[in-house]
Amino acid sequence: MTGLTLYVRSRQVPAALGAAVAGTAIAWLLATAFSVEGEVSSTVLALTVLLLVAVATTTLGGPDDTLDRTAARPWGWLRMSHLATALGCVLMLLLATLLTGTRFGPFGCVVRDAAGLLGLTALGAATVGTARSWFLPLGWTLGAAAFPGMGTAGEALTWQTQASDSRPAAVVAAVLTAAGTAAYVSRGPRTTAGDL
Repeated sequence: MTGLTLYVRSRQVPAALGAAVAGTAIAWLLATAFSVEGEVSSTVLALTVLLLVAVATTTLGGPDDTLDRTAARPWGWLRMSHLATALGCVLMLLLATLLTGTRFGPFGCVVRDAAGLLGLTALGAATVGTARSWFLPLGWTLGAAAFPGMGTAGEALTWQTQASDSRPAAVVAAVLTAAGTAAYVSRGPRTTAGDL
């Protein structure tokens, strides 16, 4: 086996990819069955992106996160590639639905939500560990889905459910993406006391 194959298997990528495909298919089937044809609501889109990012979260850390601190591998490059690939998979799964009658879109919202939530999760992995990194994205997205915001501050706080042309939502997502990527690429997943 090559190093890349071992890396992918140690991060449980095949299982996560299967779960992401199944989750997307179930979300699409439910949206098809319970809504009119066309694009799903921004809330359904945000919750589906959240589901896919939560699945991708399981791949951000390996069985021994302390190995990520060794200098034997180019971890920064691997981490950056890992995040970019995870984002690409989430986007590919959701954008494939644009070819059907029930679509997860618009494109701008899909990219913004996927990048922002993945960045927030990566920030969580670097600060509180992989096992807990999905807590903040889950809470924030459920809050945004339950309480839609108005005005600049409201759009910034509920960025996941805003229209694709919302400037405050785009700024918050971009900041979360940049901060999460920088923290995860430079530090890797945090080792927690339970991992030792």
